[in-house]
Amino acid sequence: MNWLTGFLKSSVGRKFVMAFTGLFLCFFLVVHLAGNLMLYVGGEAYNNYAHKLHSNEEFLLIAEVLLFSAFALNIALAVTTTMENLRARKKSYKLVETKRDDRAMPLTSSADYTMMITGMIGLFFLAWHILDFKLEFGWEVLLEGQNSAQKVGIVLTNSTRALIYILGSVAFGIHVSHGLASACQTIGFNHPKYTPTVNIISKIFGWIVAVGFSSFPILAKFYPSLMTF
Repeated sequence: MNWLTGFLKSSVGRKFVMAFTGLFLCFFLVVHLAGNLMLYVGGEAYNNYAHKLHSNEEFLLIAEVLLFSAFALNIALAVTTTMENLRARKKSYKLVETKRDDRAMPLTSSADYTMMITGMIGLFFLAWHILDFKLEFGWEVLLEGQNSAQKVGIVLTNSTRALIYILGSVAFGIHVSHGLASACQTIGFNHPKYTPTVNIISKIFGWIVAVGFSSFPILAKFYPSLMTF
């Protein structure tokens, strides 16, 4: 076990764990977005999807624990790595170095910094999402007796929730647009021939996540006729 502890304490080990937890989160986003797209098919289709998802409570609980654990671990390691990188740099705390010695960029523009911020926003959004749809915290009266699709309609047509879900979706999109490519590079999928394509795919994936998830609160709030609850 000493080798495992040493591996996890090393920067290389932390980056590998971040990469694999990040890829797991990307997989979750794909599956979750695909399921939510059933809202555009119709309320019945979404209700069938939700019923199958919640019919196995044990599996769902394990999946949720893994999801939160992966997200929390990913962010914790990202914060640790980012802080170590910032302390190791020669520039002041307001600047970070690029690959050229004669140039620097604002700290808030660096990928490390934005990944940490968007990751924290994403974790907050995920917790809020669970409170809304699983625990129904604050919605007990309004959601009582409603089917799954109707619950989505009630929550997303709330102006405050619509704004939170849009901001959370955009934060996720920004996060994965860099995170997917970074994870691929960390696990060794890094070659001059393929890296540009991976970077493009990562950015496209980020747009799909941001636009895909934010489309639900936008359409539910402003174009409800396009969605069948």
